[in-house]
Amino acid sequence: MKKTLSLISLLMWVAVAVGQIRGYNITVEVTPDHKDWNYKVGEKAHFVAKVLKSGTLLDQVTVDFEAGPDMYPDVRKTGVVLKDGKMEWTGTMKEPGFYRLKVTAHVDGKDYEGLCKASFSPEKILPATQCPADFDQFWSKALEEARRMPLDPHRTLLPERCTETVNAYEVSFINDQPGRKVYGILTVPVKPGKYPALLRVPGAGARPYGGDVWTASQGAIVLEIGIHGIPVTMNQSVYDDLNRGALNGYWETNLDQPDKNYYKHVVTGAVRSVDYLASLPEWNGKEMGVTGASQGGFLSLAVAALDERVTFMAAVHDAMCDYESALQKKACGWPHYFYQQEHPDKKKVEGARYYDGINFAKRVKCTSWFTFGYNDDVVPPSSSYSVYNTVKAPKSISVYQKTAHFWYQEQWDEWEAWLLKQMNIK
Repeated sequence: MKKTLSLISLLMWVAVAVGQIRGYNITVEVTPDHKDWNYKVGEKAHFVAKVLKSGTLLDQVTVDFEAGPDMYPDVRKTGVVLKDGKMEWTGTMKEPGFYRLKVTAHVDGKDYEGLCKASFSPEKILPATQCPADFDQFWSKALEEARRMPLDPHRTLLPERCTETVNAYEVSFINDQPGRKVYGILTVPVKPGKYPALLRVPGAGARPYGGDVWTASQGAIVLEIGIHGIPVTMNQSVYDDLNRGALNGYWETNLDQPDKNYYKHVVTGAVRSVDYLASLPEWNGKEMGVTGASQGGFLSLAVAALDERVTFMAAVHDAMCDYESALQKKACGWPHYFYQQEHPDKKKVEGARYYDGINFAKRVKCTSWFTFGYNDDVVPPSSSYSVYNTVKAPKSISVYQKTAHFWYQEQWDEWEAWLLKQMNIK
């Protein structure tokens, strides 16, 4: 009996100790007066900011705030005391873009932030990025050279990741030169048959990958890849060391030399992943999709633009788009290469154009779906709108205004449902 009670006590302690910290009791909410957060150029957006404790207004709270065009605030105030915990603000834009109000509350030595970005005629936001005259030739040559290499594919079963209906494998194949490989996790339905295929491309950084067993269980072949030419099943600590060391800032490597840019083999590797999927006997030869978020959004655009076998593409808060807006002092896409640079290196500006998602978006011909949030400070929503407004192929958009550089459960569910629909999976 004593042992049983001790075990129960231990289990109760574990339940209390695990997963109990969730969010903050003090929050800062900033909202506009239009429910869709959208305005026309020249209209006034009225914001209300509230500092809340236990869901009620916190009196006599000190805040700092900044307001103005996204990434370029023209108003900054510090040490403002809100007697009733609430403040109002009005802003407008004279041209298409986003107006941002950020409020930081100081409570008991801690800072709490809230922000809101209101859009002004977002359907009219256009990119500033220029396109090199030899853009198509550059990428045709890169892929032609890569495809001279045999894929030489290898796969290793991962029994611990398999289910009754899905087999999971770590796979590898040659990218663009001998010894340089693409690694990924392939998930395939156990039941013999022909299936649609989906390529999942990653966000920035390096990490292990688990494979998309769930989507495969619905009746699809899914390949989730890494981009750094290293196995994707190692311990997390290995990737942490790489992110702090050899891969730190890889996105800036040889920006002024397009043929040596780090992303050249990343893009060719992603397209070679389509080659690999198309070589599988389980592929039905019809539906071929690509999807990813952030850096993966850019890679989705690139793959869809460069490979006509891709029949659908979904990009989520797509990074690496419209860098050159910074030269006009407008919000620009991550990695914000030229932000706050008065005299950027001309060679870097020209080199970045070969790796700007805008120039791939112009060449997308397949059905596409986009989603992102207005409150994203990593990938400004204006850069995502500039991509969406550039694509001429059949497209749709689903905006989750309050989302920052993440997604809500409903957003994820909508994303997944769209992918299944494109693969004719009910």
